[in-house]
Amino acid sequence: MFPSVDLVDTSSIPEYDFSSASSYIRFTSDKAGQRFEKSEGFFSYETTPECSTRLFIHSTKLYQTIQGFGGAFTDSAVMNIKSLSKDAQENLLSAYFSMKGSRYNLGRVPIGGTDFSSRKYTYCDNADEKTSKLNFSLTEEEYEGKIPLLQKALELNPELRLIAASWTAPAWMKTNNDYVNGSLKEEYYQMYTDYLLTFLEEYRDQGLGMWAISTGNEPITEYLKYVRINSMSWTPAAMATWVSRNLGPTLSKSRHNQTLIFGLDDNRGHLTSFYEEFLSYESCTNYITGTAIHWYQDDTTSASLLDQTHYKFPEKLLVLTEASIIPDTTKSKKPVSLGSWNRGERYMLNIIENLEHWIAGWLDWNLVLNQDGGPSWARNNVDASIIVNPVADEFYKQPMFYAIAHFSSFIPRNSVRIGVSQYNKSTGIKSVAFLTPNNEIVVVISNTVHHLLTVTHKLFFVYYEVFSIWLFSPKWL
Repeated sequence: MFPSVDLVDTSSIPEYDFSSASSYIRFTSDKAGQRFEKSEGFFSYETTPECSTRLFIHSTKLYQTIQGFGGAFTDSAVMNIKSLSKDAQENLLSAYFSMKGSRYNLGRVPIGGTDFSSRKYTYCDNADEKTSKLNFSLTEEEYEGKIPLLQKALELNPELRLIAASWTAPAWMKTNNDYVNGSLKEEYYQMYTDYLLTFLEEYRDQGLGMWAISTGNEPITEYLKYVRINSMSWTPAAMATWVSRNLGPTLSKSRHNQTLIFGLDDNRGHLTSFYEEFLSYESCTNYITGTAIHWYQDDTTSASLLDQTHYKFPEKLLVLTEASIIPDTTKSKKPVSLGSWNRGERYMLNIIENLEHWIAGWLDWNLVLNQDGGPSWARNNVDASIIVNPVADEFYKQPMFYAIAHFSSFIPRNSVRIGVSQYNKSTGIKSVAFLTPNNEIVVVISNTVHHLLTVTHKLFFVYYEVFSIWLFSPKWL
């Protein structure tokens, strides 16, 4: 009924082990229906046609260290997971976080509501703005859903690291007294900082420490007049002032002083227009450890912006913290396209492109949505890698799920990207390579053209409409 869509409780990532230094293992997913199909072989010295596309691996050419892959624990994702039976919930979380699944080791945690909540809210909606005391309280969304699921995910993968992000301050702290748009009043810079630190404290008390916190989701959203979601705008100067005087010093003096601060948390098109100006303020740049990027302008902005940012600020991590397929409303397309191989290819190619340009981590947006791509109070419905059908007590792994899993399942944290050169280039073949902490070389290949597969000493020949993973020992190079 749904081509290229799979019930997740019947499959897992195959185990593997090398039989010799000259052997390789391949895992393939393709449009025809293969999912992590395992095959093994040995490298040869056969002569290959000059017209073939050839990939050469350079294991001593080192680039960025990888932090991981994952997705976001939005309220919508949590609601959809909880709409399933207990057994189905466990199977779904296992598919994402267990060692037999995608091995997700990064998770994004919203601070309060987002556009993928059933309502607009923060944790301090009823505070008296004339007092200096926060009336902070976690909501039922946390206690009944998000916290238990995060704890279960951490149990499945103890290496899971969490990245917190706030969409907006409480409305009464803002210039427009609204959850949507507006900016933070300067007199509430410290109170808002205390609000964020209280969130870190409450979650830490639940065994959920945050690896990082961003300066806020999409600070440029207000200037996109057609977008109306939970948001709070910043200018580079105002954000620099807040980070240097409030967020940075308060965090560094707290027991959360190991929590990193990621700047921007918006599309890469703003790296030069917003982010470089923000980091030009020396008083704040020392507090910023990483840069959070979204993918929504990747089709219209060059990946060279990532290179530019890396070379200008080489000590700061680059992490892509949000990606999702937004429907083309001008063509009346539905948000969810079950079994769309094209959308899986978009994910695969985007991950490869970003990894080739210094991105150290890649996170999907909603982990799970329903068949309408929601719920979303803003009616901002999108597609997701796993779609639930609570009536049948089922959930479906989309090609997007497999696209991410081809990276997350085989590229553990602290792997290092290595060089790969492509000769007789075909635009339909993209690849990226890594050296893992276990001294294995992993090559991820996306191929959308008619080329048959051959494997020879030091190079690869690849094949048609597949996502594939190759693992072998660097001793063979």
